[in-house]
Formats: sequence, C-alpha cells, structure tokens
Amino acid sequence: MSKKPIINGKEVEVGSIVIDGIDTSDYPDFCDSYISSCEFVDGTELNDSELEELKEILEDEWIEMIINELY
Repeated sequence: MSKKPIINGKEVEVGSIVIDGIDTSDYPDFCDSYISSCEFVDGTELNDSELEELKEILEDEWIEMIINELY
C-alpha cells in the first residue's frame, strides 16, 4: 500500500485492520469477507460506516490483503 488511507480527515492505522468472513471456497472473489475492526492512528476505532468506506478505499488491494491474511 503506497499511502495510508484517510477517512474523515484522520489517518487509518493499516496494521490494525482485522478481516473476517474469509471463505476459501469463494476464491477468488471472497465476497463475504469484510473488515470487522480497525483503528485510526490516534487509537480510536472506526465505526461501521467508516469500516465500509475503508473497504471501498482498499478495493484495489483487497484480494491481496486477504491472501496475506491466509498465509
């Protein structure tokens, strides 16, 4: 990831992303996967709408992130 995502003017701590719902039988789509939690760099947690926005921001990297999570 080239730069950290920004949501509502706050930088997201990419290392805190927790991905759930990964179903390997759904490869390569992983359509049931989602970000269950994440924090901003200041330690506050993203709310549900911010988590959805983050997944949209990470669309290009999403499959790679899931593969990394698996291995």
